[in-house]
Amino acid sequence: MIRLEPRALPSAAWTWVAPFLALAMTVLLGVMLFAALGKDPVAALRVFFWEPIKSPYALGELVVKATPLLIMALGLALCFRAQVWNIGAEGQYVMGAIAASGVALQLAGVAGAWVWVMVAGVLGGMLWAAVVAWLRDRFHANEILVSLMLVYVAVQVLGYLVFGPWKDPAGYNFPQTQTFDAATRIPRLIAGSRMHWGMVLALVGVLALWVFLFRTRAGWAQQVGGLAPMAARYAGFSSRQALWVALLVSGGAAGLAGGLEVAGPVGQLTPYVPVGYGFAAIIVAFVGRLHPVGMVFSALLMSMFYIGGELAQSRLGLPKSLTGVFQGLLLFCLLTGDVLIHQRVRWVPAARGAV
Repeated sequence: MIRLEPRALPSAAWTWVAPFLALAMTVLLGVMLFAALGKDPVAALRVFFWEPIKSPYALGELVVKATPLLIMALGLALCFRAQVWNIGAEGQYVMGAIAASGVALQLAGVAGAWVWVMVAGVLGGMLWAAVVAWLRDRFHANEILVSLMLVYVAVQVLGYLVFGPWKDPAGYNFPQTQTFDAATRIPRLIAGSRMHWGMVLALVGVLALWVFLFRTRAGWAQQVGGLAPMAARYAGFSSRQALWVALLVSGGAAGLAGGLEVAGPVGQLTPYVPVGYGFAAIIVAFVGRLHPVGMVFSALLMSMFYIGGELAQSRLGLPKSLTGVFQGLLLFCLLTGDVLIHQRVRWVPAARGAV
C-alpha cells in the first residue's frame, strides 16, 4: 500500500525538484497526447522544444514572447507572496495596451515618444488594479472575483474603441487603429530581430524585485503580511499598505507588458491583443516558485509553449488550443509534484489476511 505522511518540515530539495519533475511529466503526457491524435511524437516534440531555439532569429522570437510574461509574473509574484490574489492581470494588460495606444496615437512624430507610451501603459494598468484594491479595501470585496470580472470589462472597452472611435479610416474596415508612428514604437536592440528594450526592462525588474523582497525591510513587511497577518499587525506593518502596494505594482507591471506589446511586435491596437498572457503569467509565477530568477526560466518555457503551439498548428495541423492544453498540463503536474514538498510517500506492507 502507498501512504502519504506529513513531513515535519517542508522539503527544500523537492521545492526545486518539483518543477523539473512537472516538466518531465508534461512532456510524457504530451507524447501520449500526440500519439492519440495520430501525430509523430518525435516530430511534435521537435516543433515544441527545438524549433523555438534552433537559430538566432528563433531565440529572438522566444525572448519577445517571454518578455511580457516575465514582466507580469514579477508583479504577480509580489501579489501572491503577500497573499493578494490578483487573477485579473489580463484585464490590466489590456487597459495598459489601451492607455499606451491612446498616447501613441496622440504623439506621432514626437521624438522619444515611446517613453511616454510606456508610462501611459503603466498608469493604465495601475488604474485598473486600483479599482480592485479600492473595492477590497473599502468594501472587503473578494479580489479574485473582482479582478477576474474586470478582465471582461476591459475587453469590452477594447472592442468599443477599435470597432468605433479609434478605427483606422484607411484600414479597409478592419477593427484596428492606425499603425503607430516610428517615434512611438519601442526601439529594437538588434537589427534583423524583433527583440526590443522591453527585454532590458524585464531584466531590470528581476533585479529590482530580488532586492526589494530579500534585501529591504519593506519587502520583508510585504511578505510577512501575507504569511502571518496577526504577526504583521503586531509588528506595526500595515495590511492596507501591503494590499495597495501589491495590486498597484502588479497592475503597473501588467500595463507595462500591454504597452510593450502594442508598441513593440504588434505596432497597433487590435481586438486580438488579449491572448491570455495575464493568465499564463500566473503559471509562470508559480512554476518559477515566485522567485525572480526562477521566473526568468519559467517565462522562457511558457514562451516556448506559445511558439510551439503556433508551429504545431501550421506544420502539423494540430488545433490552436494545444498551447492552452500544455499550459494546463504543466500547472497540473506542478501542483501534483508540490504534494511531495509537504508529504512523503511510504510503502506500507499489507496486513496478513487482508482481502
